[in-house]
Amino acid sequence: MHKHHRALGLATAPTGTRSGADIAKTRPVQPVTLLRPHAARRAARFFLDRFPGRSLYAVKANPSPDLLKILWDEGVTHYDVASIGEVRLVRETLPEAMLCFMHPVKAEEAIAEAYFDHGVKTFSLDTLEELDKIVRATATGGEAATDLNLLVRLQVSSKHAKYSLASKFGADASELKALLFGARQASDALGICFHVGSQAMSPAAFADAMERVRDAIVEASVTVDIIDVGGGFPSTYPGMEPPPLEAYFQLIHAAFEALPISYSAELWCEPGRALCAEYASLLVRVEKRRGDELYINDGAYGALFDAAHVGWRFPVALVREQESVTKCMDFSFYGPTCDDLDHMAGPFELPADTKAGDYVEIGMLGAYGCAMRTTFNGFGVDSVEIVDDEPMATLYGAASAPTRSNVVTL
Repeated sequence: MHKHHRALGLATAPTGTRSGADIAKTRPVQPVTLLRPHAARRAARFFLDRFPGRSLYAVKANPSPDLLKILWDEGVTHYDVASIGEVRLVRETLPEAMLCFMHPVKAEEAIAEAYFDHGVKTFSLDTLEELDKIVRATATGGEAATDLNLLVRLQVSSKHAKYSLASKFGADASELKALLFGARQASDALGICFHVGSQAMSPAAFADAMERVRDAIVEASVTVDIIDVGGGFPSTYPGMEPPPLEAYFQLIHAAFEALPISYSAELWCEPGRALCAEYASLLVRVEKRRGDELYINDGAYGALFDAAHVGWRFPVALVREQESVTKCMDFSFYGPTCDDLDHMAGPFELPADTKAGDYVEIGMLGAYGCAMRTTFNGFGVDSVEIVDDEPMATLYGAASAPTRSNVVTL
């Protein structure tokens, strides 16, 4: 018989719900993105209820206006934007949202538009050059702005993360003291921020980073009003089953309370993946089988960028009319383009009799999958359907849902 992915907490659709199997019955020719608004709502409520501070949604993970509205309706009021395009998008979609421009290197024109046209007051930076740029861009009639929140980004280790973000940004140690002092003088509220890397698999990532924050504050002797621990909060994937998120929250809270900061200082975080990974999955069709390789109709230039270029594994399930009674085996995927790089090594565990014409649901693609789709080689056209079954994996406790197997019959 086929294996069950019990370790991932996979769940099947209760009777009466709409699922990928219902969509597969229509025999779609193009990939279908399956959206689960209830999963995004649940993740938002989890962070709002349990993180001991303010949660900003990192828009880059999935900039869908529909998702932005879902998060807003659940109470997410602050959004981490990284470009003037994201500033415009969120301001148009959510006119009352608080926007935080958290990319440390910005065009001066983008800073000015964000500040004057869209009401953005919060900016991150990691150099004295960027500080001067922000001060110039937000000045009025030669007078410096007095309402800025400036967050200095520290460089911290990504050793606990599956995807490093340690090399591109972060203040140089030689100018950190001067940068914190200068930002303090130019800001209404001074903050320190960092990013431990994407998919941090241990709470220790944040402990190490908070020690770096403590050292910076002590060395610069400045009053700090905001500590932003960034993103990196994990989701669950095959081979990447992290500790409960509460363990991260507890460690962060304890470290925050021990810092030498303002008595009224705020604690922020910037979840991206953790809020949207469970929001979407993808239903693809197998067009060809060659040994242990499956040719499917989406790939590296579509929603499966991370599977191809970062080696990310995603939960998968065979969806077809005849139930499989064969054991599972490991497959790799080829996407639909003519490019050899359109290859997802996996391994992806599916029944050994998977064949052309079958459908496969690929889970946990709400983060980055939807955001990075292209139309290279004329592919990339897909349809979207709303479903209300459980996501293929969850960190948010759908405890009442039965275990979902990796074979779904129509």
